[in-house]
Amino acid sequence: MNKWLKYSAIAVAVPVSLVALGVAKTYWLDTILAKADIGPEAPTLNTSGFNYRDLNKNGELDVYEDSRQPISRRVDDLVAQMNIEEKAGLMFQPPMTFGDNAEILEDMNMSMGYGTYDIINSRLINHFNVMGSAPVASMARWHNDVQKLAEQTRLGIPITFSTDPRHSLRDGKNATSVRTEGFSLWPEPIGFGAIGDENVAEEFGRIANIEYRAVGIRLALHPMADLATEPRWARSVGTFGEEAELSSKLVAGYIKGFQGANIGNSSVLTMVKHFPGGGPQANGLDAHQFYGADQAYPGDNFDYHLKPFKAAFDVGAAQVMPYYGIPNGQTSEDVAMSFNKEVITDMLRGDFGFEGVVCTDWGIITDKGAMGWVAMRARAWGVEGLSESDRFKKALDAGVDQFGGEELPGFIVDLVEDGEVSIGRINASVRRILKDKFRLGLFDNPYVDVALAEKIAGTDEFMKAGALAQRKSLVLLKNKPLENQQQEQGYTLPLAKGVKVYLEGVDENVASRYAQVVTNLADADVAILRVKAPHRAPRTDLNMGENIIETILNQGDLDFKGEELAHINEVMATKPTIVSIYLERPSVIPEIAKHAVGVLAEFGATDDAIFDVLFGDFNPTGKLPFEMPRSMAAVEAQFEDVPFDSVDPLFSFGHGLSYQE
Repeated sequence: MNKWLKYSAIAVAVPVSLVALGVAKTYWLDTILAKADIGPEAPTLNTSGFNYRDLNKNGELDVYEDSRQPISRRVDDLVAQMNIEEKAGLMFQPPMTFGDNAEILEDMNMSMGYGTYDIINSRLINHFNVMGSAPVASMARWHNDVQKLAEQTRLGIPITFSTDPRHSLRDGKNATSVRTEGFSLWPEPIGFGAIGDENVAEEFGRIANIEYRAVGIRLALHPMADLATEPRWARSVGTFGEEAELSSKLVAGYIKGFQGANIGNSSVLTMVKHFPGGGPQANGLDAHQFYGADQAYPGDNFDYHLKPFKAAFDVGAAQVMPYYGIPNGQTSEDVAMSFNKEVITDMLRGDFGFEGVVCTDWGIITDKGAMGWVAMRARAWGVEGLSESDRFKKALDAGVDQFGGEELPGFIVDLVEDGEVSIGRINASVRRILKDKFRLGLFDNPYVDVALAEKIAGTDEFMKAGALAQRKSLVLLKNKPLENQQQEQGYTLPLAKGVKVYLEGVDENVASRYAQVVTNLADADVAILRVKAPHRAPRTDLNMGENIIETILNQGDLDFKGEELAHINEVMATKPTIVSIYLERPSVIPEIAKHAVGVLAEFGATDDAIFDVLFGDFNPTGKLPFEMPRSMAAVEAQFEDVPFDSVDPLFSFGHGLSYQE
């Protein structure tokens, strides 16, 4: 009654009526109510010489608060104390971000569509996908501030923060990767495929683990164990390539680096994705969009895509994310993976014996989903006709534990109270989710050392390891023999220091350390062009949220066209030209391969790394992690689910030259 009176008084004080505003809900009021209802912090108490955090503030040592107890007992104790609203909140993982100065965003904002106080204290959600980036110390401070809010809820359940990759050289405008200031810089995952060494993948995992933990991130929404057998697929850049054996060993090394030999206080959990393999997208169109809902298996090669996932499970991957796509013809019901009981319960749980958390990909239930308050149709492929409530039920029946990108626990509460889903089914998921929080030690101490964060992230050792990996990932595709044989090795590369170079797409300050930079092509001895793999222009017939995704997913044809190709051809016809091409996915480059004197493939590297190879300070050792087809006709004729099957590829899987050959 007192809480009702408090809320009523606040509501009466609101100066503008909802009717006058013409809105269904005031998020401002949500924040006011949530802040008013926030509880006390959890004191640290002592009993018989043992210190513990009194998370439920009852003055007693509960089993779940006792770090000496087995995790199974702690989970049982906490589950028994939780109400249905708290259990439902545990089953969601929406995005969360911060303000310009890494401050808590109290009110609804475009990135989230809700306020921080509301989502933690009212909706009782305590898993969040961190969006955006800030300096390391600022992110660490924000993390602690948010954990303090969680501590003040009734049971003090700590937050698990997750993230997509944060060590990319890209500009951070990609939905599945963001650069974080202060972290070491590494090639994209496909670059690890080019390196081909599981020890490097494990080293990256070890370093990324330290840098993630410095800012409080304890769950990696990666690696991608998908196989890039369809060259047009926009997400090849996040995979380790198209060959199952190579991907399997790299996935295993990567996970071992993040999680360690045994999951504990120093682990960062991995969520391997996208089971049972998102690579064979029909016509290469990605399943984020409605027109890419279907996966295709013309080569009857479904099982091939499972191999890297088995490798992940063999080394103890903690969590799994299914993909959006529909595995057409592979199960008795053509519905997307997270709604497919034969995929989740029969195959993942049954055949592979996976006992960890299964979290859906982002935004499969509601039309808002992972895009905050920006409209984007739910990726509910195959079940579009179901209500949102029935979609939740179908995913739960399939075996899903948690919903990515969603923040509506009321649906779960209603399903249980209406008898549509049993509390036993909910408890099964809650136990899996809580087990991971306990394994990470979050209940005992979720906070990070803000002063230490900057010192342990981005160290010289870590930066050097990333820089070396960038160089190892570079693949020399072509090195034309010199006609005059003036250089000792008789090839164009490596270039002689001091040569006159004309540049496009390269920082002149970097290049000037190796060569004389000229601005007129006619004055150059050689031209160096840094270009990106081509893709088609985004569609414009989509809603706002879908348009945002469309600008991120580089898909469509793989060949250069029009003015861009004409310009490259013109430069190559004028001067000996070296082309360095950033391959998010394979490219069709017959003209470049024929007329350039040197071609270098890169998967995320600085200009320094590129020039170290071009001028011989580093001997190239990388090998192509996928084949590069000779034509778009060959691309269109190949099977989406079969690796390296295009006719007469321009460069085969595993191709890569060295200066010592």
